[in-house]
Amino acid sequence: MSEELDQGRRQLLVAATSLTGAVGVVLTATPFLASWKPSARAKALGAPIEIDLGKLEPGAMLKVEWRGKPVWVVRRTPEMLKQLDQATPFLLDPGSDGSVQPDYAKNTARARNPEYFVVLGVCTHLGCSPLPKFAAADVTVSADWPGGFYCPCHGSKFDLAGRVFKGVPAPANLAVPPYTFLSDSRILVGADSAQSA
Repeated sequence: MSEELDQGRRQLLVAATSLTGAVGVVLTATPFLASWKPSARAKALGAPIEIDLGKLEPGAMLKVEWRGKPVWVVRRTPEMLKQLDQATPFLLDPGSDGSVQPDYAKNTARARNPEYFVVLGVCTHLGCSPLPKFAAADVTVSADWPGGFYCPCHGSKFDLAGRVFKGVPAPANLAVPPYTFLSDSRILVGADSAQSA
């Protein structure tokens, strides 16, 4: 009888120890696995942002931040759009074949709607932030650069569609982030839609 009692106690102790171990593993693993989830701040930094274009005047630029990088929205005038074709012979990648942009931005204007240009304001050379140089007073006009964006760090030049000029350190056009129009005056940067505006 004592052997049966010892066997019963052994089974009880093994079961209790196994249960305690399993509970311990779950309690230990829960915070570890929870640490893999992005924080609320990280989610907010990567989340799409909505931009109101209603007050953006023709020829002006709006600056916002998305994922810790500057995003520029330029409302181009008809004159600015004409400059895009004139710059083509001087560009390194006029067709944006080696550049980062969604398929809908692989055109001369690099935009869903040619009037509004959305681009990351980060030079493709070393990550500096180029300066907008498209107001007549800002541009040192030369035969091969009518203005656009100029990176003062090493002299890279981009046109008004963020396309890089030949003979500068930047190896590629400025990147165009995914975006979609929510209405005629609102865009959502960071989210893509198969529909174009």
